[in-house]
Amino acid sequence: MIKPEAVAAGNMGKILDMIIDSGFKVIALKYTRLSRQEAGTFYAVHKERPFYGELVEYMASGPIVAAILEKENAVPAFRELIGATDPAQAAEGTIRKRFAESKAKNAVHGSDSDENAAIEGAFFFSGREQF
Repeated sequence: MIKPEAVAAGNMGKILDMIIDSGFKVIALKYTRLSRQEAGTFYAVHKERPFYGELVEYMASGPIVAAILEKENAVPAFRELIGATDPAQAAEGTIRKRFAESKAKNAVHGSDSDENAAIEGAFFFSGREQF
């Protein structure tokens, strides 16, 4: 997912280019906006954390780009491409190093497992929206 501040900054195309240039195939893509309720549901895993409320507000603050990507070893490959959560710690050439504003506004979300990727993909896309 490309997060609200990266979309607002006009980096949507540049980030998608980096993803495609890294060998990912786009299976599904959607420009949308999460309601507070949807953002809360998507990030429910963090509900007990102190940053949950701010995260929900932030993710509902503007349009996002949701995507399902395909590549061999997609989850670890994407996590390497996006870089560390804190852009100050992210490697040069990663999406977060290039586009993130801060640890909280870190430009993109990437699933942390194949299982979560399937759950998160189904959150945004029906079967007929996946190619």
